[in-house]
Order: sequence, then C-alpha cells, then structure tokens
Amino acid sequence: MTGLTPFGAEVIRRCSALGIIVDVAHATFEGVKKAAAVTTKPLVLSHTSLITRPAAWTRRILPDHAKAVAATGGVVGIWPVADYFPNIVVYATDGFARMVDVVGIDHVGLGTDQMGLVGGSAMPSYTDLPQLAAALRTRFNAEETAKLLGGNYRRVFEVCVG
Repeated sequence: MTGLTPFGAEVIRRCSALGIIVDVAHATFEGVKKAAAVTTKPLVLSHTSLITRPAAWTRRILPDHAKAVAATGGVVGIWPVADYFPNIVVYATDGFARMVDVVGIDHVGLGTDQMGLVGGSAMPSYTDLPQLAAALRTRFNAEETAKLLGGNYRRVFEVCVG
C-alpha cells in the first residue's frame, strides 16, 4: 500500500483531536500527502535527510516530501547517518542547511531514532550537541540554531498538545 487508508485518515484525525503528535517518518510520500490533507495539527517527520532522486527502501526524502510536512507547520528531523554526513560539521552544514534551504528555518530539527542507526553516526552521542551547535552557528544565528536544536519541536508540541 502506498498511501493512507480511510482508517488511517481517521486515526490521524483522532490523534489531532486528542493532542497526539503524528510522526510520518515511515510513511510514503503519498501517505504523507494524505496525512497532511486530513490533519488539523502539524506533522513531524522525525528522522530523514534529503535525496535528489527517488530511491527504494530509504528513509531519505525528496524536497516535495519535506515541503508537505512543512506545509502543516510541522518539523522534519535530520538523521545523523554517517554514510551521508561523515562528521558533525557536514551534518550541520549539509544536512541541516540543505533542509532549511528547502523548507525554511521553522521546519527543521534534530533527527530522532539515533540509537536505531544500522551504521555509524555523525553525532554518536547527545553529549556532542555543543559541537553540533558550534557547527550550526557557522551558518545560522543563535535564534535559528535554537530553533533547529529543539525550538521548532517545542512549537509543534505546544500546538499539538497544548
């Protein structure tokens, strides 16, 4: 199945009504578009990065996929997969920066599921957050960096749960 069933659409509507945040990280682009059409709250796509061409069996997404999440007011989390971002500087200046260029500073965040990586990580531990913040500051100001490192998720949580 490549989209969202009527039951799935109803689940998203109920989640929105109950203050449950909907994470579409494992949904197809068709599923995300349908989820975006039925939600009344921002969506989260918690762990991904941009890809330039469609690829089977990947968590990576095309720009239009990211834009569908952002259009709900949601957040796209950038996943620190070392195969894509060999170090924390590239993670910040390529992973985060490219997504910001596509969807805007208000719709990008730190990727989750960090312990679910099957390979190496550009940020092996959350104790590396100060290094990530420093790398982000080479491109973004303090306010923008704060959004990327939690502020955007906080906004979504307040809208969805509050």
